[in-house]
Amino acid sequence: MRLEHPWFLLGLLLLPLLVWWWRPRTSPSVPLPFFQLLPDNPKGRARWQWLATALRAGCVALLVVAASRPQYGTEEGEIRSEGIDIVLAVDISGSMLAEDFTKPNGDRTNRLEAVKAVVREFVARRVHDRIGLVLFAARPYTQCPLTLDHGWLLQNLERAEVGMIEDGTAIGSALATAAARLEASDAKSKVIVLLTDGQNNAGKVSPKTAAEAIAKLGIRVYTVGAGTRGLAPYPARDVFGNRVYRPVPVDIDEASLREIAQLTGGQYFRATDTESLRKVYAEIDRLERTEFEAPRYFAYEEAYPWLLLLALGLYGGECVLRRTWLRVLP
Repeated sequence: MRLEHPWFLLGLLLLPLLVWWWRPRTSPSVPLPFFQLLPDNPKGRARWQWLATALRAGCVALLVVAASRPQYGTEEGEIRSEGIDIVLAVDISGSMLAEDFTKPNGDRTNRLEAVKAVVREFVARRVHDRIGLVLFAARPYTQCPLTLDHGWLLQNLERAEVGMIEDGTAIGSALATAAARLEASDAKSKVIVLLTDGQNNAGKVSPKTAAEAIAKLGIRVYTVGAGTRGLAPYPARDVFGNRVYRPVPVDIDEASLREIAQLTGGQYFRATDTESLRKVYAEIDRLERTEFEAPRYFAYEEAYPWLLLLALGLYGGECVLRRTWLRVLP
């Protein structure tokens, strides 16, 4: 609740004076014999004259409050100023199922699930930024365009699964798709955060070519290599159908990821476990901070029409009382 013109409430200070002015006054009268026996004796009703005065005072008070234009908010949001537009490019190739990361309770989890958990934390800290999501394997796919609706973004993130796209790692094509999402943006800062656990082996665009084009658009790229060093446990089934883990080599093209970051003014990070992955995204969050104002706004509903109706009702009630039950005989 707010008042558009609160100074009008100063008028209420005059209300006691008006009530005093409207008080019932006695006038000179001539005694009449047998007055008490009149069938329409108003003397007993004289004590209720204050009721009409109270109705009039209430009417005036409501008019004063209505003039101050009380409003109540029905919707809250934010006006976005010069924020940051971020596209998260996440690898969902088959190797992302390697379980060299852990959950908070220490249980083993695969890389993709660990990335989802960390990205949720990252998104929660970017309240004023538009964020989009590009998934890639052998080809890229825009899972969620740039949006301020982070709840919808995270729903799309949860739907990401290995196998949605044919297997492979198209880093260059993923960068090109992410850049296309940002090209028309008028944000002060545009960023791509690309995470992969392999090397480019699919797509028609090389990572270097994509990075050079992205640099001309003024887009920074932060690259993240996800995976332990050496061998990682990869889930499989033995001949009896039991779940087993087979060691697979971790083959991240760190040289290419460093080059992408260097060409675009970003940075390369290596995350070998869940904690280091969390620190990587926290560091990116720290680096990509822009000072800007995001003023709050409310969609308000006006309350004064209801106050005017109530004031009209009180005035009508006073008029009826003064002309009927509280009528003063001449």
